[in-house]
Amino acid sequence: MSTSIATNEPKPKAPLRQPRKVSKARFLKEYADQEDGYKYEWNDGIVEKYQGMNQQQAEIYFLLMAYFQKTEASKTGGGLITETDMLTTPNQLRRPDISFYTGEQRRLMKQGENQIAPWVAEVISPSDNANKINSKLDEYFLAGVQVVWHIFPESKQVYVYTSPESVTICRGQTVCSAAPALPDLVINAEVLFG
Repeated sequence: MSTSIATNEPKPKAPLRQPRKVSKARFLKEYADQEDGYKYEWNDGIVEKYQGMNQQQAEIYFLLMAYFQKTEASKTGGGLITETDMLTTPNQLRRPDISFYTGEQRRLMKQGENQIAPWVAEVISPSDNANKINSKLDEYFLAGVQVVWHIFPESKQVYVYTSPESVTICRGQTVCSAAPALPDLVINAEVLFG
């Protein structure tokens, strides 16, 4: 006669299903013009889905644009743009929320040459994953980005990175600077959040 013994050991978990990998060409074909309120990025064959900028977050872009238009970089053909493609490595295509390109970079982009923005800003929403935020920060600096702003609308703070290890936290009257990428783009944190 066999006896069964009940145990409280957890049942083995089913193995995690690995995401399906797609080629860069397929990613660009299927996700480049997707208009569903999300932005899609390509990370070593994996499609990553993020919240796109909403109208409240777009106001941050409009404020930055007003300040940017007073800079020397603006006068020499540089520009700010939202959610445009930037290959940070041959296997990673990112779409920073806001990025700056010099006049010369814009000319090269028009000819089809990938350019790395000297300054990028990511507007951080409550649903963003902290590990992915930090991984992208490292990725941006490895690619050649000089300054990264992490903008937190909920807490009205801006983390200004000039390297993955060097950060200034701006709030209230603290001045957020885009130097050295954009030395004359400066704004008080409280102004940015209106």
